[in-house]
Amino acid sequence: MKKTTKLTALVLALVLTLALALTGCGKKTTTIQIAVPNDTTNEARALLLLEQQGIIKLKDGAGITATKNDIVENPHNVEIVEAEAAQLPNVKQDVDYAVINSNYAINAGLNPLKDALAIEGSSSAYGNILCVKEGNENLPKILALKAALESKQVADFITEKYAGSVVSTVTNPTDGYDSSLDYAALNGTTITIAASPTPHAEILEVAKTILAAKGITLDIQSYNDYVVPNTVVDDGTVDANYFQHLPYLEDFNKEQGTHIVSIATIHVEPMGLYGGKQTSLDALTK
Repeated sequence: MKKTTKLTALVLALVLTLALALTGCGKKTTTIQIAVPNDTTNEARALLLLEQQGIIKLKDGAGITATKNDIVENPHNVEIVEAEAAQLPNVKQDVDYAVINSNYAINAGLNPLKDALAIEGSSSAYGNILCVKEGNENLPKILALKAALESKQVADFITEKYAGSVVSTVTNPTDGYDSSLDYAALNGTTITIAASPTPHAEILEVAKTILAAKGITLDIQSYNDYVVPNTVVDDGTVDANYFQHLPYLEDFNKEQGTHIVSIATIHVEPMGLYGGKQTSLDALTK
């Protein structure tokens, strides 16, 4: 009787083990880590890129406010690792993949068109904008800065310098100057602007030359984060900034109670998916 009981228990254990094995058949058990920006709009942008690649599926309507909690299908057992956008080029070596904003990718020596394993389209929804504190939109020096950034010289520089990894969105480039302004009255004026080092500060150097021809000094102040450039505009420390897209600005104003407005869209930087521990997308396609 005891032998029969032991035999039955052994058979049941084997059946249970087989059932569990069959249940897990075809499912990935290895976690694949993908680092994404931890700010609301850029995380959503990264997740939408992953969805476009068939890596995850987000719930209907998640859109540009999506978070990792909105993932409804995860066939590759992906773990989303949130990190500060500026740190992603450094973080990527510790994870399988990282989705990085092009400004930080370029600054880290990556070429979005050559090094990215996948890249989003050049959507104008994420165009990088020139911003000022609300109420300063029509100051003569701000209009002079706007005209310089919307110039053919700047558009040509973007095309030649970045070869498609940064794309100008200016549809009607100027000669660099606003015909309604009295540039003689602006001679001796200084304009301060906060910007990300790459590509924004580089692009601003072209605008700086244009303005200098009229006796206007452009003081470019570089910041390697996404918070300070907005706070220094809102508190009046600097006149303008150039580093962000409109969805990020709108979310920042809402969260921080700031009053910053966009006055021009200059370029777009397609976000890319880069390899870290993985050197190809094979781990996400098998």
